[in-house]
Amino acid sequence: MKLHSSEFRKQLQQYIDFRGIDIVLYLKDGTVLELDKNRQMEGDVVIKNSREGIQASVRLDEITRAEFYAA
Repeated sequence: MKLHSSEFRKQLQQYIDFRGIDIVLYLKDGTVLELDKNRQMEGDVVIKNSREGIQASVRLDEITRAEFYAA
């Protein structure tokens, strides 16, 4: 599935909304970002909130791969 396709966006949105799935995002710059349960998606941006309240945001076009794990 192409990462920029609407199907990928729709599937990612479903997994972000479902808290029982752990998500690991691999970015173009080599960064690996694990999303905890406090995450959301606004438009084409994935937002991660950490325990300290710091946000990280990633645009969909920065993602090369996403892995989903049942928690």
